[in-house]
Amino acid sequence: MRNPARLPVAWLLAAIAFTLVAATVAVTFGPASVPASQVARALLDLLPGVDVDHGLHGPLAAVVTEVRLPRVVLAGLVGSVLATAGGAYQATFGNPLADPYLLGVAAGAGLGVTIALTGTGEALGRAGITSTIAAFIGALVAVTLAYLLGRDADRARTTASLILAGVAVAALFSALQAFLLQRDDEAVRDVYGWLLGRFNVAGWSQVRLLAPIAIVSIGAIVGAGRRLDVLALGDDEAAALGIDPVRVRRWVILAATLGTAAAVAVSGLIGFVGIIVPHALRLLTGPSYRRILPLSAICGAGFLCLADLVARSALAPAEIPIGVVTALVGAPSFLLILRTRAR
Repeated sequence: MRNPARLPVAWLLAAIAFTLVAATVAVTFGPASVPASQVARALLDLLPGVDVDHGLHGPLAAVVTEVRLPRVVLAGLVGSVLATAGGAYQATFGNPLADPYLLGVAAGAGLGVTIALTGTGEALGRAGITSTIAAFIGALVAVTLAYLLGRDADRARTTASLILAGVAVAALFSALQAFLLQRDDEAVRDVYGWLLGRFNVAGWSQVRLLAPIAIVSIGAIVGAGRRLDVLALGDDEAAALGIDPVRVRRWVILAATLGTAAAVAVSGLIGFVGIIVPHALRLLTGPSYRRILPLSAICGAGFLCLADLVARSALAPAEIPIGVVTALVGAPSFLLILRTRAR
């Protein structure tokens, strides 16, 4: 008997094909175009045990392997984390408008970067690893504070309390950030550049920082898909089936928060990915998180790769902040999805 919640192989293959095509296109096109066939062969040549003559040498080879490829990989990892975390938050809180920044991750990371830049007096590009670590710590501090403030003895109200606590913490951290920026005019441009999201400084070092956390976070969330489907039936029904709703929510929130904090730390704030991708997949595949979460992990990567391609190509040689591109695409798409759901 066919399980209606199981992910069909055809959809999985289609999602993988979409992301691979999006990544190849993102590596191929830009201010200096490279033939797609050569890019595809160059990517194959990077696989262990594969030796392909791709014909790329000198500056073009460096553009592909040291400039575009790490940027595309980083964009894919960030998109995958944000989309999966968005789906996890929507499942955990039972709120279709929930996104990865719900519990104050964005405000905490922003305050961390602001403290790093105003405290060191360095520009964002030179601060490098310092600002990344500061953003990660700030995001974790904000979510931890929201969780501690939102804990409630009445389990039925835990999610509402967490949401309210997240709003309060985000307001507090944003006020502290504004205070620091008001006292240091030179840091304003760098901080707001970070807040709008950026991949222009992407390199393999950022990929190595994010990849382990992203893999663990996505794996934990996708692995909880069956439990999240049961939670959608209600806490009483989940408890009757032997699932502890509080424990499941705690671990899913922890995994989603760690992944989101790491993604934000290396890329800045990129909105709408965590809302648009899970919503669109929900319309296509139905409400089961055993389908939504793995497809979000794959399609989120492809979506952000294409958004980054637009960001660096639309006004080349200048770049549009990636957060602006996702907002321009995401806001109308979100309204269209809401209209479709209403019908």
